[in-house]
Amino acid sequence: MSQPNFIIIYCDDLGYGDLSSYGSKTVKTPHLDELASTGIRFTDWYSNSPVCSPSRASLLTGQYPARTGVDNIIAGERGAKGLPEKSKTLATRLKDVGYKTSIFGKWHLGSRRENLPNNHGFDNFFGFHSGVVDYYSHINYWILRKGRNPVHDLWKNEKEIWENGSYITDLITKKSVDYIHNQKDSPFFLYVPFNAPHFPLHAPDKYLDRFSNLAGDKQIMAAMISAIDDGVGEIIKALKETNQYNNTVVFFSSDNGPSSESRNWLDGTEDYYYGGDAGLFNGYKGSLYEGGIREPAIISYPGVIEGKQVCNYPFVMMDIVPTFLDLANVDSSKIIELDGKSILSAITSKETFNAQRKIFWEYDGQLAVREENWKLVLNGKFDFDNADKDTIRLTNLKKDPGEKENLVEMYPNIANRLKKSVESWYGKIKNEQIHN
Repeated sequence: MSQPNFIIIYCDDLGYGDLSSYGSKTVKTPHLDELASTGIRFTDWYSNSPVCSPSRASLLTGQYPARTGVDNIIAGERGAKGLPEKSKTLATRLKDVGYKTSIFGKWHLGSRRENLPNNHGFDNFFGFHSGVVDYYSHINYWILRKGRNPVHDLWKNEKEIWENGSYITDLITKKSVDYIHNQKDSPFFLYVPFNAPHFPLHAPDKYLDRFSNLAGDKQIMAAMISAIDDGVGEIIKALKETNQYNNTVVFFSSDNGPSSESRNWLDGTEDYYYGGDAGLFNGYKGSLYEGGIREPAIISYPGVIEGKQVCNYPFVMMDIVPTFLDLANVDSSKIIELDGKSILSAITSKETFNAQRKIFWEYDGQLAVREENWKLVLNGKFDFDNADKDTIRLTNLKKDPGEKENLVEMYPNIANRLKKSVESWYGKIKNEQIHN
């Protein structure tokens, strides 16, 4: 098998129910629906974290967040410490076997020189370092909350550039399309981390007009997602125009669930924001309940993967690195530092995949573990601020995907076993952090 191209398209604060292929009745995403029809739509795909930076660190390294050195949101100011040099990314590993590598979009893994994309295996970078910018001025105003001046944040490699007035979602799409058209001789890895639909809610009229039936925040949220969908369509079109479509693996997902933060919708109030849609799941960004970590996810590889598939196995972002390495003819099983598991056999074979494993999470005092259909959450929160009254919650996700019924008293042995398991895992992780 020849080495395929790889494209990762990553959204920001996109909910499980925010795509029409995942049940949205208000948002139309025809290009993503088409992408799903050419490959596999996953129903049980997870982020490794309910917030931005750790999720991205796991996606790119194949490790649990704490093992990457990034287990929380990285600060937005210049000089913020981020992903350590010792953490090898997918870009670095693919570059070692002849791939060209580029990223266009949101980095959010540090802004010191040693933490930047060009020092983590990427040949080319266009985008911003921090977690949030204004969509038109590309200025981070939100560090004002920490008493710091706003800062402009748009870069081409290590050079600051200005594109005042240009909608950044469209800029990211254009850079990606131009890059694809210029690829000829070597296989490539393109990472496209859109910052939409993360706050602030900004969208041009050409997208807003598609949702004139919706009001206020709902309209803008739908428009922002529609801009992403158009971007996906343009990227696929470019692959077809350059005869690279059949030999390109495209993975689409998002870093965490929808945000309930009041600053999403700048209407002068401090009300919680519920413009994003977590579908039937409970919890928002910042939560280890399903709404904060279960994400829409699609893989397409037209030359190899059969289309119109739906996969119900529980997978997680850190599985992408070993899977892509195996597809590039690099044996991921020999890389001992990877926590993720290759899912190559699940996406390329009709044989039963052995998915029996535990997946663990930790964030902001919360712990969680999933084993088959059982899910245990300790000290759970529904978003950044609202804690669950039950400090331990056991759920059978097959029967209760919304995690409404607490089964701790009904199945105490299972609850105790999973509690010991996740606490043991977390203890080992913390011990590693101390000694590293």
